[in-house]
Amino acid sequence: MAIVKLKKLTFCGLISEKSTVLEKLQQLGGTHLIPLKEDGLTPAELAQSRQAENAGKALKYLKRCANKRRQVHNTKDFDLDGVINAVLTIQSGMRTLSDKRDALQKRIKEIEPWGDFRLPEDGLRGLNLWFYIVPERLMKQMWTVDLTWQVVHKDNLYSYVVVIAGQEPPASSMPVARTHTGKVPLSRLKDELNQIELTLQDLQAERESLTRWIALLEANLAETANRCELWLAHSLTLDSDALFMIQAWAPEEQLAVFERFAKQQRLALMISDPEAGDTPPTLLKNPEELASGEDIVHFYQTPGYFGWDPSVAVFFSFALFFAMILSDAGYAALFMLLLAGKWRALGQSRKGLRLRMLSMVTLAASLVWGVMIGSYFGYGPAPDSPLETLKLLDINDFDAMMRLSIFVGVAHIALANGVMAYHLWGKKTAFVPVGWLAIVIGGFMIWQVSGPHQHLIQQLGYGALAVGCLFLLMFSSERTVVKPRDWLWVILDGFKSLTGLTEIFGNVLSYMRLFALGLAGASLALTFNQFAEQIYHAVPGAGLLLSILVLLVGHVLNLALCVMSGVVHGLRLNYIEFYKWSVSDEGYPFKPFSKKGVGND
Repeated sequence: MAIVKLKKLTFCGLISEKSTVLEKLQQLGGTHLIPLKEDGLTPAELAQSRQAENAGKALKYLKRCANKRRQVHNTKDFDLDGVINAVLTIQSGMRTLSDKRDALQKRIKEIEPWGDFRLPEDGLRGLNLWFYIVPERLMKQMWTVDLTWQVVHKDNLYSYVVVIAGQEPPASSMPVARTHTGKVPLSRLKDELNQIELTLQDLQAERESLTRWIALLEANLAETANRCELWLAHSLTLDSDALFMIQAWAPEEQLAVFERFAKQQRLALMISDPEAGDTPPTLLKNPEELASGEDIVHFYQTPGYFGWDPSVAVFFSFALFFAMILSDAGYAALFMLLLAGKWRALGQSRKGLRLRMLSMVTLAASLVWGVMIGSYFGYGPAPDSPLETLKLLDINDFDAMMRLSIFVGVAHIALANGVMAYHLWGKKTAFVPVGWLAIVIGGFMIWQVSGPHQHLIQQLGYGALAVGCLFLLMFSSERTVVKPRDWLWVILDGFKSLTGLTEIFGNVLSYMRLFALGLAGASLALTFNQFAEQIYHAVPGAGLLLSILVLLVGHVLNLALCVMSGVVHGLRLNYIEFYKWSVSDEGYPFKPFSKKGVGND
């Protein structure tokens, strides 16, 4: 588990060979291009670079069409750019017309009770019509209004009142606010709605007609992406009349490959380390069995290049947290059966393989944890059964489970600070995570300790707290001490760092959600079981069917809540609590400039 070391490569060659060099560099792959122009892309270049994204959108839109035409496989009459533009134009037009149709339908529904009327073009000799929808219970107030008005429509709930007046009646004089009917007649609105419906049908027919190109779009999607990336690469180079130059980040272990490439293409090549001010991309490298941790990490925040790779720690901690929140071996076994059914399908792609490994480890941890607490769809194991001997914890023992949850939190945050201290070792600031490590462990020793050596362990805990606070006080500042008064600023920085004591205390307590959510899921499963049993005994005959229905609905609902809680809170404890103390800088992912094709993820 590491962040791959990168080197900066600078290629320089003849401008006449630029296209050939870039095509071969794309075919070789493995580089992250560095833009050398400060003015960015021109509108034409930006449009070309987005064509691959547009192709994906067009393909997805055509695939969602209910009625599809017979596929065309002959490329003779196939215009890729024309099809993409036509599909996106239809999508945009249908979206606009659908919004307008919805607004018209709402408008027609609002003014339909007033009927189809047209306001006089020359007015009513200075008078105007004001429209009000008055609830029946407020109609008595209308008789006190000193205005000319008429009820033009009535239903069970409302009276539709038209007031004739030169100015809008004061709001205080009317029982309700005025209704805005507009000047467009109902018949014209309905005609406009009908025309929109016809246009939408025409656009839908065009969309269905374009579905014949789905197969060719899929076949050319990778080619379009490659072409767009190549076009973008052309815009990233620094060109002169005779020469061009392009820079890229590349893994240190592959330097020999690029040296051979430069020699074959007759290019000048300069290799250098990242310099001060450089922000190299982050390329994570882990064993393929644990690589799904990279996907979890990239989902929230890519670590900086000069930081460390938390993906393996996040991989296993997420599996543990999910298991503690699910807290049921029966649920875990059910998910394992579903995973077995999808096993072969998930093995068809690299991302699928990663997801399969993460799911397998997470469900295995959930099964082991469920057996340890003795929960099987909310039921406990029978006395004197083999499963009873495997039950090591009682989820209803609040004190024990609370201590265990806090221990997990202390271990997780201690790991974060330990790794951070190792990464910073050699710098003065490395003592800051060491201080937090001592504080979190010392506080746990003071709170948790019991037994014959309680006094000694407590004294060690107080000592760890004192050492931790001293480290924070003395080493939190990066100021250079030149004058005696500089120590004052160092101490003030230390006191500022000490304000994080409440934060780390709150972060540790946040891990109590593992126990709380696990207990909630187990209690809900037990409640549904008891409810089903009561129905079975209370309703003869049909009680069996009703109890089965309650069990199915109840456990499906509980299972959905447990999975959602396991994913959300399992990730939250990593992204918020763990990252807070271990990942300081945010980076951006390494995006290889390489050809994409079938089988590439």
